[in-house]
Amino acid sequence: MPMTPHPSRVASEADLARIAQFNRTETSFPDDVTIQALIETQMTKHALRTAVICDHDSTLGGPSCSYAELNAKVNQLAHALRAEGVGPGQVVALMVERSFAMIIGVLGIIKAGAAYLPVAPDNPPDRIDYLLTNAGVKVLLVHGGTAGRARFAGRIINLDGAEVYRGSIVNPAILTTPEDLAYVIYTSGSTGKPKGVMIEHRSLVNRLHWMQYAYPIGAGDVILQKTPYYFDVSVWELFWWALEGAQLCFLRPGGERNPLAIVDTIQRHRVTVLHFVPSMLNVFLEYLDAKPASLLNGLASVRRVFASGEALTPSHVRKFNDIWGKRTGARLTNLYGPTEATVDVSYFDCPAHNEFDVIPIGRPIHNIRLYVIRDGQQVAIGETGELCIAGVGLARGYLNNAALTAEKFTDSPVTPGERIYRTGDIARWLPDGTIEYLGREDHQVKIRGLRIELGEIESTIREYPGITDCVAVVKQYSESIILIVAYLVSKSGLDLNGLKEHVKRHLPDYMIPHRFEQIDAMPLTPSGKADRKALPEPVIQGRP
Repeated sequence: MPMTPHPSRVASEADLARIAQFNRTETSFPDDVTIQALIETQMTKHALRTAVICDHDSTLGGPSCSYAELNAKVNQLAHALRAEGVGPGQVVALMVERSFAMIIGVLGIIKAGAAYLPVAPDNPPDRIDYLLTNAGVKVLLVHGGTAGRARFAGRIINLDGAEVYRGSIVNPAILTTPEDLAYVIYTSGSTGKPKGVMIEHRSLVNRLHWMQYAYPIGAGDVILQKTPYYFDVSVWELFWWALEGAQLCFLRPGGERNPLAIVDTIQRHRVTVLHFVPSMLNVFLEYLDAKPASLLNGLASVRRVFASGEALTPSHVRKFNDIWGKRTGARLTNLYGPTEATVDVSYFDCPAHNEFDVIPIGRPIHNIRLYVIRDGQQVAIGETGELCIAGVGLARGYLNNAALTAEKFTDSPVTPGERIYRTGDIARWLPDGTIEYLGREDHQVKIRGLRIELGEIESTIREYPGITDCVAVVKQYSESIILIVAYLVSKSGLDLNGLKEHVKRHLPDYMIPHRFEQIDAMPLTPSGKADRKALPEPVIQGRP
């Protein structure tokens, strides 16, 4: 929940010295190469090994493909994209379901030298139009399941078409540098429009290099790709395996919401590493708890479960330990980070025992520095402030949005010459050098790991004729029941069904309010702002 700012003790010299020690994360990494170069080394080394498993996709003639087969397809696509004029500095969009086309598309764009932009196929057409236009996209990749969904005047390439794969299978020359863009991911925007976060190769290489150092995988590992690819956790799922000779296993589309599908895929393909958003981890654990203990035997291949995207609570960890960890030895790790800092900036290995009161977001990863700042100064250990991030992971900024980039990516008030990203998250240092997350300063929320600016919902609703005011809030009734409620003030005769259709045309499904509550007037605080605490509790039962 948002926290009310209050005076915090300024860090003493002793505090500053300890915080500097916590932030000693400088580590060498291959900062002179791109993701393309790192992947190609492994493609050659593991040519005959299975690379990708996707048993719900028959486009390649079987449920899997080898490193050599994948590399050939990727190279043919990359050459085709180069022939379309694609190269460094450009953004190529990808609108696909989880399939062979997804990994061929992502790697093909990277090898062509461009940055990939993932677009959710179920986004409303107006939102898709905005992303493609805002990013200056000239080429859009689709496949059989999504080929008819885009209204796009540029070049559309169907990745299921045989004509794409008629060119050279030789690795294309590397044109990119570590400072070129690797991907652009759009996140919800408080001003009413989503914003595109630009991440460079160097930042991504550092993030993946740290992950391999902290949680090494090898040829015997299988990473489950289950995160929607427009959410940045998908980035390490889509690349990490390919840097280490491991395997990538695609969960079927929609399967991330189906515990049975997840269990079945883990058992069938001996998955060793996977990710959950905490709320979905809770649902999965509840499912396991209701099943015979023998079901856990099928999950014994899993060594590491990563959680991120929402606050991981002590109850989540205790439940994981009791239901899963104690029975199979699987370990749970809490990761934290905004899209603007290349997926994750901190980590905490959760205890295997249940004697704890707090689950921190942990310590900074390699080449990342974290600061807790209030009124331009670092606060004392144990005091609250805004969490700010510095280091290699910071994004270049927001695509075509210099004003917002300047607002969020600023000069550090505590370290002259250093660039920081202001997260808007409230946090504090704990004495052991870990950081505890304590909520938000604004009205940004996360539901099942997807970042939602309530301001974007409010702005969209206010555009509808007859609406005079709107406030969106999140109501949490349990760890798995989280509802968005939009409170409306409107002129008489509001067409509520028309409003719902308007919202569906402009917002993705996960941002559409579950309830629209009409009120006579918006309650206000003494300063004239909407008083969210005074809004009436919605009557959920019996409503349509």
